[in-house]
Amino acid sequence: MLEPRGAGRLPLGDGTWHQLARAYVRVQLISQGAFLVVVLAAAFALQFFLHVPWPWIPAGILSVITVVGLIITPRQARSFGYQLRRDDLVFRRGILWQRVVAVPYGRMQLVDITHGPLDRGFGIAQLKLVTAAASTGVTIPGLTQSAAEQLRDTLIAVAETRRTGL
Repeated sequence: MLEPRGAGRLPLGDGTWHQLARAYVRVQLISQGAFLVVVLAAAFALQFFLHVPWPWIPAGILSVITVVGLIITPRQARSFGYQLRRDDLVFRRGILWQRVVAVPYGRMQLVDITHGPLDRGFGIAQLKLVTAAASTGVTIPGLTQSAAEQLRDTLIAVAETRRTGL
């Protein structure tokens, strides 16, 4: 991951940053495209069967929001990253509103891997870290299946060694 371009942007730290799999962007684009098709089909069906033009107002609003989402999805995916440090995992995301969360290994209570049908088709998964504090929970989307399993195993092994010292 490249260093931030502007002086006002958040620093990335001193370790190796890992980014999401490229398939994550494709999955998001397919999901949002399918939503757009459903919205337009519903508006067309309502107008055709009820003979009223008002369904195009909410359909138009939802379509504009979805198209904006389709446009920014590739850039948004590049803003995600995680870094394994000595004592914690650091996760960052966001374009305008950046969020950086550090999750100490010894405080992890659950490491969960989930993937939907489209995710499975593209070989990606999301890894969820749960801690005692709800605000420090992290979900890393768009990892390859093997990377998610390897990260899960690494986090569990490191968390177990950190917990023994408590």
